[in-house]
Amino acid sequence: MLFIYREHNNSSHLFFPSFFSLYTFLTMTKSNDDILQKILVCVETLKNDHTQLAEEVHNMSSCKHTTAVSNVELSPTISLKDVSNLGDKSTSLSTSMYPNRVILTTYPGQHGIKPIPLKWGEVDPLARGPVVASRHPESIKKRNAIGAYGGSYCIYRALAVAIGDLPSNHRPNFDMTEPTFQVGPYPSWFDPAKIVSIDPFGHMAPSIFKKECDNGLDVRPTVAITRAHMTMAEMEMSVQQGNLKVDGNVVVNDRGDLAVSKAAVEPVWYLPGVAKRFGIEETLLRRALFEDTGGMYPELITRPDLKVFLPPIGGISIYIFGNPDYVSDPTKKLTLRVHDECNGSDVFGSDICTCRPYLIYGIEECAKQAQEGGVGVIVYFRKEGRALGEVTKYLVYNARKRQAGGDTASNYFLRTECIAGVKDMRFQALMPDVLHWLGIQKIDRMMSMSNMKHDAIVGSGIPILERVPIPEEMIPADSRVEIDAKIASGYFTSGSVLSDAELAKVKGRDWEDIEH
Repeated sequence: MLFIYREHNNSSHLFFPSFFSLYTFLTMTKSNDDILQKILVCVETLKNDHTQLAEEVHNMSSCKHTTAVSNVELSPTISLKDVSNLGDKSTSLSTSMYPNRVILTTYPGQHGIKPIPLKWGEVDPLARGPVVASRHPESIKKRNAIGAYGGSYCIYRALAVAIGDLPSNHRPNFDMTEPTFQVGPYPSWFDPAKIVSIDPFGHMAPSIFKKECDNGLDVRPTVAITRAHMTMAEMEMSVQQGNLKVDGNVVVNDRGDLAVSKAAVEPVWYLPGVAKRFGIEETLLRRALFEDTGGMYPELITRPDLKVFLPPIGGISIYIFGNPDYVSDPTKKLTLRVHDECNGSDVFGSDICTCRPYLIYGIEECAKQAQEGGVGVIVYFRKEGRALGEVTKYLVYNARKRQAGGDTASNYFLRTECIAGVKDMRFQALMPDVLHWLGIQKIDRMMSMSNMKHDAIVGSGIPILERVPIPEEMIPADSRVEIDAKIASGYFTSGSVLSDAELAKVKGRDWEDIEH
C-alpha cells in the first residue's frame, strides 16, 4: 500500500491516499526532477493496472453467475430459504445480496464519497450531525463513522444476513421505541473533553434525525431507555430480614421486587478525544486498533477524516432506583456503584471473588437511598475478567491454585501478569463518560473500593463525598485472597492494610477442597 509520511508542526502524520489523490499530490509539485517524473510514470501505470484489474474481475464475476441467476427473480429482501436450486447456491446468493465489487475500504476525496459532517461537542444536535455507520446502499457513501451499529453483536447480525434469517437491506421501524424518561441535555454533553466514548444524543437519534431517515439515511440509536421490575432472591431475603422496607414505589412488594429505570448504551468513540484521554497520538491509537484486531477496520488507517469509531466491544447497562430526574439534581443524595462484569460471580455465584456480594450490597443501598428521598445508580460495564476475558480469567484461576505454596494474596496479581502480560485492562479513563451523560454532578456515597475508579471520576470533575467498602460479613472465605491483595495494592479500606508477610499467609482453597 502506498503512503506518505509527513512532518508538520513537530507531529507525524501517516497518510494512505488512493492512486488518484497521490497522483494529484505529485502533479502539483513544481519540481522537474527526473526521479519525480519516474515516480509519476510508475504511479500512472499502477493506476491503470488497478483499473484494468478491477474491470476484469467484475467481468469475470458477472459472466460466472449470469446463468445461475438469470432465471430467478430476486426481491430486495429475498431470503436464502427462498432460493434452493441454483447450483452454487452460496455464490449466487452472495451476488444477489451484495454488489459484485467488494468495497474493502474508502479514501478521503474518493469519487462519490461524501460523509455527512459530524461536529463532536456541538450544542445543536442537527448541527452536530447524526452518527452514520451503516453500509446500507442509501448510506454507505455518506458514512461518517467507522465500524458497525450493535457493538459486539454486529457479528451476529452479519451471520443472520449470511444464513438468510435477516434481509441485508432491513431497515428498523423505531415507532413507539422512544425513551420512557428524559435524559439530558446537560452542559457536559457539549464539552468534547467530558464525553468521548458515548454518543450523548444516541437515544434521541430516531426522533432528531427523522427527516434524514425518511429520506433514506440509515441512522440508528446507540442508547435505549426503558423501565422494569427487578427480582432478586437477595432482595426478598432483605425484606424478610427487615433490612428493606416495602414502600410500594421502590420496593414494590413482599417479594422484594424493585422498580427500576434503565438504559443500555453502546460505545461510540470520538477518536481524537479517546487518544487525548489516554495521552497518546490519534495516529498511534488508530494504528493499534487496526493492527491488533487483525486489520478488522482498514478505514482506521485510510480514512483519517472519519473521527468516530463504533468499536465491537461490550456496552453499558444503567439501573436507576428512584426518580431519574434526581440523578442530575445536586440537592438530592446519590448513591452509586460502578460495576465491571464478572459472569462467574454475578450470574453463577462463584465465591472466589467479591463481585456479586458487592453488587448486591450496592443495589440494596441504592434502593434505600431512593426510599430516603434520594436516588441510586448502578452502572454495569461489560468488561469481563478485568477486560482480559473469561478464558484468561479461568487460566489465571488454575495457575493460582496450582502454584507452589497455593493460592496466596501475595501472588494474586503475579499469576495474572504471567498469563495476560498486564494485571488489568479495564482502563477506567473512559468510565466517567456515562456519569457525565447522566448529568451527575456529585456522588454522596460511592459503593466501591477501587482507587482507579475513584481517581478517574474525581479527575473528571465529579466529587465523591464518601467511599463505602464492602462489609466484612459479605466477603466469601475464598475471596479473601482477592480483596486483601487489592487493598494492599491501593484499594480503599476503612481497616488495616496487610504487610507482605501477612499477605503470604492469606490463602484460598486448594484443589482438594474443590473436588468433592
